[in-house]
Amino acid sequence: MSRTTTVTALRAHLDAALTDPARDWLDQALAAARTTTGTASQAWETRFAEAGRRTGQDNADATRVVLLHAAGADTTTLHRLYTEGTAAERRAVLHALPHLVPGPEGLPLVEDALRTNDTRLVAAAVGPYAAAHLPAHHWRHAVLKCLFTGVPVDAVAELPRRAHGDTELARMLGDFAAERTAAGRAVPEDLHRVLALTEPAPHDPGTEAKES
Repeated sequence: MSRTTTVTALRAHLDAALTDPARDWLDQALAAARTTTGTASQAWETRFAEAGRRTGQDNADATRVVLLHAAGADTTTLHRLYTEGTAAERRAVLHALPHLVPGPEGLPLVEDALRTNDTRLVAAAVGPYAAAHLPAHHWRHAVLKCLFTGVPVDAVAELPRRAHGDTELARMLGDFAAERTAAGRAVPEDLHRVLALTEPAPHDPGTEAKES
């Protein structure tokens, strides 16, 4: 599914989920976002901040992503909105990265989110953008961060592809499990799921260790 198609699906979801007043508000917000100069720029960014109040918390992420897409927010704008935003606004910026940033320029935001213990930020940080751009070493630590904080590994985009045959990830998971056991703490069930994914498929005669 392309970036545009995904955003179109988000807008269709919002059209179906929102009340008439909320839908009217979104239409006005999107119109402001498409005109991103002068006071119009300030107007859509104000609407970005108030999305949760206007469209409901359950729809806030989708609302903010379609607003960012309509505005064609560049990396500088995304960094500013993330840095100055609430946790909810930061989460929306992370969700928007794969739709707006084709290269690795958004990785500092992903890495910042992974340094927090906010599980919703961590879950947003390990989405499709991280799957496409996060280097192997940092991606492995992101998986461990999910296990440590209790974020379900289902949140990790493209986990089977990136974990497949990753012997270094398997080693790190083994060390993590040993540390938990030595401390008398339970080993997360998700760890065993990920560990199984690191094994080469039976038809693979042998997989070289991936980049450390």
